[in-house]
Amino acid sequence: MTTRPAPVPATPRVISPTPSAEGSSEGYFPPTTRSASKRQHSDRPQPLTPSSNPSNDSDQNSDPDEARRSRSRSRSVPRRASNRNLRRPAGKLTPKDSANALNGAPKTPNGTVPPNGYLSPFSASPFGSRSPSPLGLIPLHKNWRRAIHKHEIPRKILHVSIGFVVLALYARGLQTSQIHGPLLYALVPITSVDILRRNWPPFNRVYVRVMGAFMREAEVHDKYNGVIWYLLGAWAATRFFPKDVGVMSIILLSWCDTAASTVGRWLGRYTPRVRKGKSLAGSLAAFTVGVTSAALFWGLWAPWCESKGVESEGANAFAFQGVLSLPQRISGMLGWTQQETEIGGGVAVGVMSVVAGLVASVAEAIDVGGLDDNVTIPILCGIGLMGFLKVFGSA
Repeated sequence: MTTRPAPVPATPRVISPTPSAEGSSEGYFPPTTRSASKRQHSDRPQPLTPSSNPSNDSDQNSDPDEARRSRSRSRSVPRRASNRNLRRPAGKLTPKDSANALNGAPKTPNGTVPPNGYLSPFSASPFGSRSPSPLGLIPLHKNWRRAIHKHEIPRKILHVSIGFVVLALYARGLQTSQIHGPLLYALVPITSVDILRRNWPPFNRVYVRVMGAFMREAEVHDKYNGVIWYLLGAWAATRFFPKDVGVMSIILLSWCDTAASTVGRWLGRYTPRVRKGKSLAGSLAAFTVGVTSAALFWGLWAPWCESKGVESEGANAFAFQGVLSLPQRISGMLGWTQQETEIGGGVAVGVMSVVAGLVASVAEAIDVGGLDDNVTIPILCGIGLMGFLKVFGSA
């Protein structure tokens, strides 16, 4: 009787417990190699605790397995660095950097230089600043930056006061023939002093400290003092033109030039530019002040002074006699008599005032070979007024 061999039992299959979504994975660590362990530790981000990074309810209830996984890189497009963060070339400053340097701001990592007491060129007006040179050349300009350096208040006060001085001398009965001589005598020593200070630095330093409130920085070394050109223009107006034209030319220089400069700096950026450094706003201001000044002089001041005994006859006669008319040739071509084309009284004064405003506006705006406007404005105004009176007046 044969016996059958006992069956060999099957090899049992061992199934390792696998973490699932339903079960907890705590206490289970699958076998890993040394290199894989090192890589996991280097790539795995530090777990966030609720105290350090509070999250919403959805994050707190998420799967712990998902929390252990490294987060994927964001798919959002990275923002490009703005232009303000780009490094600027060394030595180039923006208006903000220059303003910070002037206000004593600390040095920034983008090349801003520390404050050195110099005026920023970016603070100039769009039409060019009258004071573009270093602020430290004149001590008063550094201490009174807005009143003296930017707005030039003492210089403008002196400029405007000359017109009132001329009217006061006119009311006292002084004639232009008595004025141009002293003006020439004053011109010689003032010019000599200016030449001396430009060639003798110690004297120039003392001169700038005393007269700095009435100077511009460009006049310290590069240009002659504006008083020289002012005296020269006033001398030419009183020497070569009749009494009323000479007086009116100086008044237009004194008041219209100041008005054009003040209004041009204030509103010039909003109006078209006439030429470099001259705006339409300044020209309109010169025209308005010129019309007003001529109307006050020929309509009120001159008649009042004449009633007080101020002589305006003979060698001191006015070029404007209160009457305007068309030239005789044009009147004949139109078939009118000379009397029919005449206008007088307030109408003639009004026409003459408008012409004076136009002449002042044009004289202030144009450039004559780079000469100072303190000498060109009175000469051009005198030529313009005399030319009009030669054609339409009795001059």
